[in-house]
Amino acid sequence: MLPHWSSMLVGAGTILPGASALLRFSCSQLVVERLDPLVNPGVVGSPHLHQVIGGNAFNPSMDPKTMDIPSTATCTTCTFAEDFSNYWTAVMFFRARNGTYKRVPQKGNVYFEESNGGGMTIYYIPSYQNTTVTAFKPGFRMITGNPAIRTEEEAMKYRQLTYTCLQDPMTRTNETHGMPKEPCPAGIMANLRFPTCWDGVNLDSPDHASHVSYPESGTFEEGGPCPSTHPVKIPQLFYEIVWDTTPFNDKSEWPEDGSQPFVWSYGDATGFGNHGDYMFGWKGNALQIAMDTNCNGFKCPELQYQEIKEGNKCSVKPVVDEDIDGWLTELPGGMPVTDASGKPIY
Repeated sequence: MLPHWSSMLVGAGTILPGASALLRFSCSQLVVERLDPLVNPGVVGSPHLHQVIGGNAFNPSMDPKTMDIPSTATCTTCTFAEDFSNYWTAVMFFRARNGTYKRVPQKGNVYFEESNGGGMTIYYIPSYQNTTVTAFKPGFRMITGNPAIRTEEEAMKYRQLTYTCLQDPMTRTNETHGMPKEPCPAGIMANLRFPTCWDGVNLDSPDHASHVSYPESGTFEEGGPCPSTHPVKIPQLFYEIVWDTTPFNDKSEWPEDGSQPFVWSYGDATGFGNHGDYMFGWKGNALQIAMDTNCNGFKCPELQYQEIKEGNKCSVKPVVDEDIDGWLTELPGGMPVTDASGKPIY
């Protein structure tokens, strides 16, 4: 069973004994649209829809050679005011029996219920074994997961990308690699844990993944060693996104074959292609200070905190003009839903 850091929180900002300090904070929704400045830089209308949080410097290009994120952004949706990073994932849709699609809304996580648009809960975890980590550097960016994956065997490469079928808002057990197959009483939580080892040289790589690695064995939380090719330990970056699937729990509206009805905006009904993107944008050395300081959840004496309601005021105007909230006859961008062989299934 993978340790779930939320289960270590017995109250807002409180950590059980034995765990080293960590950041756990809310970032409200910034924008939902088809932009991906990491994989499709400069493209207005990326192949699939994303939901984005963080600083308002987010735009189609974001070339690290010409753009300094912290000095460009004027606000952030995150509760740590020095964090102008951008974090994004795909968007979940419900496919009705008649073949139309409806975007699944997000809702705020435990203690962060007032977050605009639901947003995400973000963690930065120094370690569980009292070791030190090197914070990300300006220009650093990475991806975890692969939207082309459709089988559990392939997904095991990213062994810490999972789902939690929420029986209630506090459920933090029984994670699965694939999409839950039964209605979830309190929604579906997507959990994305990023690699925790870095090659120490490259801030990015052509595939946005090769410069980082999961531990050589075990997991970061278990103290697994970094491989010799990626010797530098970096913080465990971890996203939690709560999708409010409860309006769609009537199985009479699910596919007639009994299969689960939720698909990702990149055309995945299995859930195995779950993935997330990250662009570092903390101001100065704030993140390194936090990783070296006794931070408790959203309480960190060395960081500037802003209320969720303040983060809710930060947003950017979508540049892609399309309907993403009505009942749609196809996924935004015309993305087909494909099976394990890559063939369309709808």
